[in-house]
Amino acid sequence: MKSIVGLLVGAVLLAACNTASEKKEEHQHQHAVQQETKQENKVRPNDNQVSLKDDQLNLVYEQYLLLTKALIASDMAGAKEAGMAIELGAKALHNGSRLAGLAAKITTATNIEVQRTLFSDLSNEMVTKVKAAGIKSGEVYVEYCPMALNDKGASWLSNQKEIKNPYYGASMLECGEVKETLK
Repeated sequence: MKSIVGLLVGAVLLAACNTASEKKEEHQHQHAVQQETKQENKVRPNDNQVSLKDDQLNLVYEQYLLLTKALIASDMAGAKEAGMAIELGAKALHNGSRLAGLAAKITTATNIEVQRTLFSDLSNEMVTKVKAAGIKSGEVYVEYCPMALNDKGASWLSNQKEIKNPYYGASMLECGEVKETLK
């Protein structure tokens, strides 16, 4: 009887040790995956991270990039959210009232095409402000689509040379060209 109890206790202990060992291996695996993810998320030397000389404008510019991304994806709700953030940030800028007003209009727009039309004026204002502030690091590209706004043409800012057109989204994603590089 004692030997059976001893065997059972031994089996339970062995199972517990194996479970603890498996948990330790699982934890080590999760830690390794987290480390790999951190490495992947680090800035690569050829990534174009941009920093403007005006810290407040830099925050607005980051939201502007999110607005651009939302328009590229035809995400009206995302564009509204980014528009709200631009409006708030622009209010803190010196002479930011025009920019804030344009962002507010994007926020209240009733459809994505109206947002895209308003984005043209907002982009022109951002180009002016970014040029005036200057670039601390990285490069900003002034990109242009001649077909936007019923062939009137329109510009936007990007951290990438690759054209991703916010005025047409997926229907004409690569329509446009780099007009100027700000350094």
